[in-house]
This record gives sequence, structure tokens and C-alpha cells, in this order.
Amino acid sequence: MNEHMQDTVRSWEELSREEVFRKYGRVIEKVMFRLPDGRETDFYLQGGHDPICCLPMTKDGKVILVRQYRPGPAKIVLDLPGGSAKEGETPEAAMARELLEETGYRGTLRYVATLLVDAYATSRRHAFVVTECEKVAEPLLEDEGERVEAVLMTLPEFREHLRSGQLNDIDVGYLGLDYLGLL
Repeated sequence: MNEHMQDTVRSWEELSREEVFRKYGRVIEKVMFRLPDGRETDFYLQGGHDPICCLPMTKDGKVILVRQYRPGPAKIVLDLPGGSAKEGETPEAAMARELLEETGYRGTLRYVATLLVDAYATSRRHAFVVTECEKVAEPLLEDEGERVEAVLMTLPEFREHLRSGQLNDIDVGYLGLDYLGLL
């Protein structure tokens, strides 16, 4: 244990869990806890599917991003490709499918890490890098409302994009670059 830690933090006891919202693969649950001091309190936790995301790079070292509208920030953004697995699909198979659907590219997929999504979420994000990507098809989108464009960025442009904070999956971008020795 780190010499600066006092070991005073204790786990909470979960008393109950109730689903209060479910739509588009997202779930919100009201969870009641008993704190170590005996008080009871509630938290609303996001759950649902485990998202997947990748840092894809072409054979000539360009990063493939997806340009799309995002309702949270209410603007068009450049994001890393990602999504979620379908019933019975592995994260690896889902990532390969999502990359092909969103960008038309295929490459060599490598697992990087499983990440905590948020302190108030129960899902985990599976992070990958995909190297040696080649365009093999046009994007094929299943959701009627989903419109995306594949955009290629040089590595210096992508690093600047990461620093801008205008990317949903900054952690996957940095982990991917680190995994590939490109930080």
C-alpha cells in the first residue's frame, strides 16, 4: 500500500436496485446504498451495453475518424469509430463490424484495454487499435437516422485533435497511440 494512504475508505452495502429508464441500449438504475456510517442514500447509475471503440490507422499512418452529429454536445464532431456488440457477438467481432459499417475500412484488430466508462456507470468500454486499414467497401449504416463520414487525419493533426478536447473517446486515442508507441 502507498505510504500516503490511510486505509480509511470502506465499501458501501447495496440495498436495492431498480431500473428507472431503458432506451437505445442505455439503462438508468436507482441504487440504494448503506454507507459505512449507517446512513442510506441513492445513486442513479448508467448501465446497458458495454461500448467498444478503436483507434484505426491506415497502412500509410493516417488515423480514421468518423464525422457525425452528436446530440449531447449538439454539434457535428470527429470521433473514433465505435458502438456496441449485438446479442452473442464478441467485442472483437463487434469492433470489426462497426469499423466496416461506419468507415468502410478493415484492418488488423488488437485489443488494448477494458476501461471504466464513468464513476457513475456500470458498463466497461473495450478499447482496440486497428492497424494496416484498407478501404474495402462504402460505409453501411443500419440506423436510419445515423449519418457518418469517414475522415482521414495525419498523426500530427490527430494529436492536435486529442489536445483540443473535442473527442468523445480521448482515453482510447491516447491509449491506442501509447500501445502503438506513437505518443
